Amino acid sequence: MRASMQTPRTLVTRMHCAVGVLLALLTMAALSSCRMQEDVSDKKSPGSVSSPPSPKSGPRFVKGSAEEVAGVVRRELDSAKREGREVLVYVGATWCEPCQRFHESAARGELDDAFPRLTLVEFDLDRDGDRLRAAGYGSQFIPLFALPSADGRGTGRQIEGSIKGQGAVAEITPRLRGLLAR
Repeated sequence: MRASMQTPRTLVTRMHCAVGVLLALLTMAALSSCRMQEDVSDKKSPGSVSSPPSPKSGPRFVKGSAEEVAGVVRRELDSAKREGREVLVYVGATWCEPCQRFHESAARGELDDAFPRLTLVEFDLDRDGDRLRAAGYGSQFIPLFALPSADGRGTGRQIEGSIKGQGAVAEITPRLRGLLAR
């Protein structure tokens, strides 16, 4: 009789296993239920017309390629003109704290109201510095936000640098508005 008896520790272990299996099954059921609802809502009724998704409002970052800077910027100017957007050249670096804070704030949608139609053609100072200077986008500090000319070259109208810390975006925003208002 002693061999068939279970110790309290064995019972607890088995209960934990059973609870774990039950939780796993409930989670799978909940996830498949969500997926089924998505599938149903994605199906169009006969004769319905789908409208294209509305373009995201707010700052849009476009990575500058390894080509000539002015050519990349010129293409983005043409594209932005068709979409009714404004274009600035943005120069940052991975190690730049104000640059990181600006990116994070834009990603969270915190700059959407302030800059609903802004396209930032983004370059990295460490990778693209020589090409940027050759195209007229030189600066002493980063982040750099610069107005391009119609040919894609720098106009000299720009703002550069910011403070470190939580106030960086709040310090950049009014200066950026002023640059765009010119």
